[in-house]
Amino acid sequence: MRMLVTGGAGFIGSHFIDSVARTDTELFCVDALTYAGCIRNIRAHIEDGRVGFFCADIRDRTAMEKIFRDIRPDTVVNFASESHVDRSLCEPLLFTDTNTLGTAVLLEMARKYGATRFHQVSTDEVYGDLPLSGGEPFGEEAALKPSSPYSASKASADLLALSYRRSFGLSVTVSRSSNNYGARQFPEKLIPKTLLTAMKGDAVAIYGKGLNLRDWIYVGDHVEAIRLILEKGQTGGIYNIGTGDERSSLEMATRVLSLAGLEGAKIEFTEDRPGHDLRYSMRLDKIESLGFRPRVSLDEGLRATVDWYKNNSDFLGSILSLDYQRENDLFR
Repeated sequence: MRMLVTGGAGFIGSHFIDSVARTDTELFCVDALTYAGCIRNIRAHIEDGRVGFFCADIRDRTAMEKIFRDIRPDTVVNFASESHVDRSLCEPLLFTDTNTLGTAVLLEMARKYGATRFHQVSTDEVYGDLPLSGGEPFGEEAALKPSSPYSASKASADLLALSYRRSFGLSVTVSRSSNNYGARQFPEKLIPKTLLTAMKGDAVAIYGKGLNLRDWIYVGDHVEAIRLILEKGQTGGIYNIGTGDERSSLEMATRVLSLAGLEGAKIEFTEDRPGHDLRYSMRLDKIESLGFRPRVSLDEGLRATVDWYKNNSDFLGSILSLDYQRENDLFR
């Protein structure tokens, strides 16, 4: 198999590359190396020849055409995305351009150059939210009711991908994952941001009263679910990925601080962000029918994540000082 992974230098994409690089798949990565893309996440795979790397933006049709023409991938897995809701409230057009237009460019290149499989990595946020208590979890057939420019751009990309199945016969699958956590996550997200803030001695900011509920999945389990979909998923199929383990943002922050030995850190409740979804909850029977079961419990995953950040403080430090961008520049 010749596989092209977009966004492979980011958090989830790099873990996927770690997993697939252990197989005999001929593997290529495209990443624009923007603020959240870190070449060191996959540098070892590039240097040992297991991954071919292209620094390019998925919105760039000329660049994508050349890459697809040169390597002719049979499988495309699209992780490339602007993914932070807060940023989407400040720069909605960037999210539309990258997440929707960028996906459209990839789909057209896949169709034009004979790819036989396209997997779109999406999010549970496309369904909108549920009350904090009650309400039926969202199944894959649920209506899409995104609340933010981020989730709307991802919902649009999902629909574009599925349209290529109907219109052109491209074998498309879509996965919608719950909140990921694990090593190498950019510190704009709750867990690394909580750790970094407390380690600096500053107060940890939590939106509203910290009651918003999310399903949490360890990143390694997420990427294994995607590999299972690529192997066994039905073309045209949508698959929710999660654990069913719903926790509030306050509980997650508190547990992370405790595991890091930072129980004394101050927590501040701040004004809630606009349109903040209350709760995400999904039915998981479809991915379970493929044989998926999370291997890592929340306790195990959080402990491993906290230990990684404590043992890799240079990652957080270099990210925030932008030293890692100088390393990225070597691959541009």
